[in-house]
Amino acid sequence: MAYQKKIVLLGSGELGKELVIALQRLGQYVIAVDSYAGAPAMQVAHEYEVINMLDGAALDALINKHQPHLIVPEIEAIRTERFYDYEQQGITVVPSAKAANFTMNRKAIRDLAAKDLGLKTAQYEYATTRETFEQAVKVIGIPCVVKPLMSSSGKGQSVLKHERDIEAVWQYAMDGSRGDYKEVIVEAFVQFHTEITLLTVTQKNGITLFCPPIGHRQERGDYQESWQPCAINAKDLEAAQVMAQKVTTALGGAGLWGVEFFLTNEGVYFSELSPRPHDTGMVTLAGTQNLSEFELHARAILGLPIPAITLERCGASAVVLAIETNGTPDYEGIEQVLQESQTDVRLFNKPSMRPYRRMAVVLCYEALSGNAQTVKQKAIQLASLIKLKTHGS
Repeated sequence: MAYQKKIVLLGSGELGKELVIALQRLGQYVIAVDSYAGAPAMQVAHEYEVINMLDGAALDALINKHQPHLIVPEIEAIRTERFYDYEQQGITVVPSAKAANFTMNRKAIRDLAAKDLGLKTAQYEYATTRETFEQAVKVIGIPCVVKPLMSSSGKGQSVLKHERDIEAVWQYAMDGSRGDYKEVIVEAFVQFHTEITLLTVTQKNGITLFCPPIGHRQERGDYQESWQPCAINAKDLEAAQVMAQKVTTALGGAGLWGVEFFLTNEGVYFSELSPRPHDTGMVTLAGTQNLSEFELHARAILGLPIPAITLERCGASAVVLAIETNGTPDYEGIEQVLQESQTDVRLFNKPSMRPYRRMAVVLCYEALSGNAQTVKQKAIQLASLIKLKTHGS
């Protein structure tokens, strides 16, 4: 069998871009796909295609055209039920068709975790109408967290704090839903002191590996900064690793997974799962590990050995968000940021802006003996120096 594989990447954002680079360094051939031209991963892939990935016929035509060895989903808005057919055709879906289908829908993954596997999660209810939403809120109580069952980057997600906001929160969740799936999950608000991502690597021919925990902070359901390592006691770390291994084993396949947990005074709660590189894991681009999350994913999906994952530095990432709508972005402050030592910037080169769209990330690092919280504050401060304006304004 030929070493080089033809890989179709479904979703071509900034995470996909880094994955394409990692795959190309390993000699692979990648076709980047998204719903708009000029997406970040398209800029570095061998070929690209622009289609509506929620259109099953268009997705079938794409796969028939390229006949890939692997299909790698990077976003939620895909007609994932088609993946089962592709597996029957002998195409590898990363990490598996089951994993892609379950994790693209919060209902499937939450029920698997809580009901089938018995993982510790927040109490939750589902709602498909305004009336059932109000009933679910009464059962769960206020405050509660409301999320569309299918969305990405925190779209449609909010915390309901007052009864008077029920209508607004419901409408926000509907507006943020991706595809034609209009249902929400209402979760009890967990009093946590830290949110972590436990990057977990399942291998074709090896044991499951875990990256050192990554701490992160979210706003509007989307991460703002992340840091590695994140302080966690041995008991909580073991509990998180056991839960991560259970759920990834149940879903099957090889690859890197972003498994999110809440750390509380009463232990660890499972939150969410992504079967692909995680946005909070961009901190690994600061050299915090011997292999970045993208290099780990590339190796895992190709079946290449990963002898060990080691912590090499203490680091942090902080996002740069757009504030304007439309227009080609123009960046200011890059030189000022890069005057700082042990600092890097990744510009995603997205062709247009909208409020809160992630456009760049600042990466900072120190020696392993450094303080992750200090590095995090440095990254936040430097990210604030980068200003985005419409090109030519």
